[in-house]
Amino acid sequence: MDLTIKPVIAVVDDDPRVRESLESLIESAGFTAQVFALGEDFLQREHLTETSCLITDIRMPGMDGLALQRRVRLARPELPVIFITAHHDDELERSALAEGAVCFMRKPFDAGELLRAARVALGEASKDNRKTR
Repeated sequence: MDLTIKPVIAVVDDDPRVRESLESLIESAGFTAQVFALGEDFLQREHLTETSCLITDIRMPGMDGLALQRRVRLARPELPVIFITAHHDDELERSALAEGAVCFMRKPFDAGELLRAARVALGEASKDNRKTR
């Protein structure tokens, strides 16, 4: 019986297809995935405290990704955040990175690149895999 605790990677994205594909990708890489359609759902205390890394869309109904990042920073400033978006905007990218995001990736993104970014965020990558874009 494996008693190793797997890091929890949370995904917040309003697109159910993105949530489903990222959940499969994350779990196939050996992590535990938790998926949410809304930032407000993720911010529930138990989810926020058990998460090791957050992957979030930038544009969502209700709370957008930048607002979610700001709320996360208040409660868990050390929690790494990775942004994914289909709507690239240089100013949004600068804002996200300035507020501590690990990286900002455009959809469609390479699954391997996203996993490398998550491993870097979790401190699991070797120095030669530190490219996150």
